[in-house]
Amino acid sequence: KNVTSSKLIEGLNLGLNTEIKSHIVIKEPKTSSIVIGNDCLIYANISLESKNANLKIGNNVFIGNSIVFCVNQIIIEDDVLISSDCLIQDTDNHNLSREIRKKDCQDWKLRNMQQWEFVDKKPIKICAGSWIGAKAIILKGVTIGEGAIVGAGSVVTKDVLPYTIVAGNPAKFIKNSLK
Repeated sequence: KNVTSSKLIEGLNLGLNTEIKSHIVIKEPKTSSIVIGNDCLIYANISLESKNANLKIGNNVFIGNSIVFCVNQIIIEDDVLISSDCLIQDTDNHNLSREIRKKDCQDWKLRNMQQWEFVDKKPIKICAGSWIGAKAIILKGVTIGEGAIVGAGSVVTKDVLPYTIVAGNPAKFIKNSLK
């Protein structure tokens, strides 16, 4: 469904000439927010899952048919291209402890939300002019530097320096990119 007015979804602030052709969930709209700049085209399914989760997308950003899963904070700056089938998530989704993790299913069934205070989470930042290739996974705590390129199918677990190309699982430096 095309979202043409931020008044349709509480917690969403939509810029001019921006189109959203996907599903958006903001579970705590009074305390969480999505801010999307001007001239964007978003096909990604976006989910804000906790209190105080914030997603900020700059101007002239394209996000293909991907998943953006935010519990903490994700910032995507201007002129970023994110291909299809990518996963960007700022959390591990579950605790490493079996005793804590075994309650997750019941939390979802009873509250439609798990207890995020027991899960490791760190902000993600994708800097201006970056390009994320198809099927890439960007994990919690990562900064993708300005103008960087993440190769298709890569799993990014550590920061990517500006104007570099990384690829692989885990993503590793391949060469410098062009400015």
